[in-house]
Amino acid sequence: MTALPTLLDVIEARRRIERHIVRTPLHHYTSLDRLIGAEIHVKHENHQLLGSFKMRGALNVVSQLTDAQMERGIVSASTGNFGQGIAYAAKLLGSVAAVVMPEDANPDKVESMRRLGASVIFHGQDFDDAREHAERLSREEGYMYVHSANEPGLVPGVGTYSLEIMEDLPDVEVIIVPVGGGSGVCGACVAAKSLNPNVQVYGVQSESAPAAYLSWKEGRVVESPMGTSAEGLATRSGYEYTQRIMRELMDDFILVSEAELDQAVLLHLENTHNLTEHAGAASLAAAVKIKDRLAGKKVALVMSGANITLDQLRAAMSR
Repeated sequence: MTALPTLLDVIEARRRIERHIVRTPLHHYTSLDRLIGAEIHVKHENHQLLGSFKMRGALNVVSQLTDAQMERGIVSASTGNFGQGIAYAAKLLGSVAAVVMPEDANPDKVESMRRLGASVIFHGQDFDDAREHAERLSREEGYMYVHSANEPGLVPGVGTYSLEIMEDLPDVEVIIVPVGGGSGVCGACVAAKSLNPNVQVYGVQSESAPAAYLSWKEGRVVESPMGTSAEGLATRSGYEYTQRIMRELMDDFILVSEAELDQAVLLHLENTHNLTEHAGAASLAAAVKIKDRLAGKKVALVMSGANITLDQLRAAMSR
């Protein structure tokens, strides 16, 4: 088993990627304070260059590939945000990328990847169908495969945003992070707890796609049906590498409903004047759900991404 990442790994990742990313703001919202009964800060990864935290991890991984690996080209699977990160990193650092996506993928994210020079391959009904096809392409056509969770270089890369949280708000008590594959919450665990072991890190996932939650709860990788509209949370399996870190370091895991995700998208519009996709709103949905536990605490909510379509926003508003 690969050793768990350390704070030093996160710091080294920042040195590799900092010239290519935005140091995103951490804003305090008194309107959310009143809503939840705690001091609420939002980490705005929706302000990242591609509207998502995922490019941090992708850049850290791709920047460490060998020349031979870069020449093979890179293949990955994604519902959108990680694929954008891989496409961006490949173009920036001199490789080519192919991204496998589910057949009903977010069209805005598809167009973004194509603008970045990646070829987009549609396969299957969900992320894990796409992932299995990407793995086949790697074996059969020789691409360098980058997994969106079982890839040790991702966690230090995405952990850089939690390092920024700790620098900007050293006395934060709780950090709440959306979970799909789990790299973001693992990065938060490593970065935050290395600096202050008393910081509580909570993951949050949709109850309509609870594979990561069930894997964490049962202590083994399990699969579960996937029915969420939140693309960034839409996995039907846990993944061993991130689950190992989560089991060791994460403090709690919250499930929220699809209706609670819809509500959180609109609450962000009303209270922070920020547009977020459903996965990015999951941290606020969890905070509202467990507000009694958060009362009086200093809390950081990770808004992991902004890439919602107009149709998705209209649907959330109508519901």
